[in-house]
Amino acid sequence: MKKVAFYTLGCKLNYSETSTIGRMFEDRGYQKVEFNQQPDIFIINTCSVTENADKKCKKIVKEANKINPDGYVAIIGCYAQLKPKEISEIEGVDAVLGAAEKFRLIDIIGDFVKEPKQASAKVYNSNIEEAIDYHTSYSLNDRTRTFLKVQDGCDYPCAYCTIPLARGKSRSDTIQNVLKAACEIANSGVKEIVLTGVNIGDFGLQHDERKETFLELIKALDEVEGIERFRISSIEPNLLTDEIIEFVAQSKRFVPHFHIPLQSGSNKVLGLMRRRYKRELYADRVTKIKELMPDCCIGVDVIVGHPGETDEEFLTTYQFLNDLDISYLHVFTYSERPNTTALSIKPVVPASKRAERSKMLHILSEKKRRFFYEQQLSKSFTVLFEEDIENGLMQGFTENYVRVVAKYDPLLINETKKVNLVAINEEMLVEVEETYEELVHA
Repeated sequence: MKKVAFYTLGCKLNYSETSTIGRMFEDRGYQKVEFNQQPDIFIINTCSVTENADKKCKKIVKEANKINPDGYVAIIGCYAQLKPKEISEIEGVDAVLGAAEKFRLIDIIGDFVKEPKQASAKVYNSNIEEAIDYHTSYSLNDRTRTFLKVQDGCDYPCAYCTIPLARGKSRSDTIQNVLKAACEIANSGVKEIVLTGVNIGDFGLQHDERKETFLELIKALDEVEGIERFRISSIEPNLLTDEIIEFVAQSKRFVPHFHIPLQSGSNKVLGLMRRRYKRELYADRVTKIKELMPDCCIGVDVIVGHPGETDEEFLTTYQFLNDLDISYLHVFTYSERPNTTALSIKPVVPASKRAERSKMLHILSEKKRRFFYEQQLSKSFTVLFEEDIENGLMQGFTENYVRVVAKYDPLLINETKKVNLVAINEEMLVEVEETYEELVHA
């Protein structure tokens, strides 16, 4: 029995796909092992959102070669679709598979026998237009919550982004298939599912025809027995409708937590980025959420240093975020990506300024998170406790995404308990009372 190990770089979507491909290997008789357990085959699922992600891929290949010089190394994922030739020339790589090939890698490669040293790896990489099939994917046995992919690809040509080039056009699973996967996940004992995709608000497109909607999907999922929580990973502000917000506010299983990409608080920069909304719409979405769910957690993606972002435009973004009733930021420093329209935009922001702006927003994020946590103290929430134990303590998340810490109790692992939030510790974790209320689920 050959041993196979996986390493995932990048987003929740990649984790869901890696886990699914791993189960495909196990179904074919392979033994799934950890990366450092002398596997015969290494599968590295790559990201290419930033230049740093590309460098990480090379580092992981080098480590794989150290662990087992005779191991077969296959590279899949976004970086593999965008730069197959570059990856094929990395020492130790045996195969590179693009977006249309990665779910067929067992059939394409066969017995994964490492050939004598060759100048470059074999490349199986079709034009991205050929990536039209949809593959149901979800993570399992990796952590307390499961990432369930419901949508792939993107039709939005944002100036800075290579995702449409790496994953192809927007396409979706069917509601029937998603429900089937959710039931399988529920039967495995998982309590929380995070819905993920490249642009999940665009759910429903099948072969360029809209068959269903995201609202219809979440209404159907709300009826799935055995899953206590559904969380929406990230949704574009222009696709986050009043109807979706209103449904989440009164649903049985969808939690009060939204992650909404903003990217810039300047309308001028949003235009340069080719985003499909203005800051006024974004502010309106936040206001609507908070009116219906005052304790809702709202996370925000922001890009600093995009070409054309002057000091004035950045300060506009900073002030906009400072004034918004949001809970935390994910800050991305702009990096140049080949074949994107942002490369032609001037002026280019120096790297030192990008770093300075990133630092400012990271500090703002910490202030926002602390303020949000302070607002939740002395209130009761449910916590889903995780199995990662450190120094006799365990952690978990409330439904509105407050990370809590409690004394380790094996009976609490993968259980939801009602708790009172009492204090914020030095690590920015919220301490809870040591008494837990049993939850009675309908």
